[in-house]
Amino acid sequence: MRGAILVLSGPSGSGKSTLIKEMVKDIGPYYFSISTTTREPREGETHGVDYFFVDKEEFKDDIQEELFLEYALVHGNYYGTSLKPVESALAEGKLVIFDIDVQGHESIKNRLPDITTSVFITTPTFEVLKERLSARKTDSEAIINKRLEMAKVEIQRIGEFDFIIVNDVLEESIKEIKAVAHTSKLKKAPASIDAFKTLWQGM
Repeated sequence: MRGAILVLSGPSGSGKSTLIKEMVKDIGPYYFSISTTTREPREGETHGVDYFFVDKEEFKDDIQEELFLEYALVHGNYYGTSLKPVESALAEGKLVIFDIDVQGHESIKNRLPDITTSVFITTPTFEVLKERLSARKTDSEAIINKRLEMAKVEIQRIGEFDFIIVNDVLEESIKEIKAVAHTSKLKKAPASIDAFKTLWQGM
């Protein structure tokens, strides 16, 4: 059977990266989708590992050639997901994990609804998010304010997701995200189900 898709969204600073790091230790074969972006690399980020970093002209060319599963303009920069590695991972039966914004979630769920499970990860309150973003010391005050305004928009779409994790107590959130990941692997598209029925009957 083909693999499945797990989409993780939520405000920057909600702890997605930490939860993903713990989750992948215990979920079997997976492919973490690496986004392509036009923003500049942050300190410590590596091309081809954290993101594929390209200029806006190249990104727009790929949009015209329909080479993205989804893409969005966020904080003045483009982010997108190349289709080829995703299809390859699904064919190998892997769980494909996305860490994307709410716009990307909508695009993927519209395109591949039968195999997509989604989770919205958030802090308990807006104030907690503000404290976490400031504590990271990776962004300017202007960028932090942009992220906070975006968070207010994102939280309005929380009802579009299958699951919600309020990342307050880290140990509990890790247990929850692992449970969702294992459940998402059981979701199969009709074509895969039909193929399994045929195989099961020895036809």
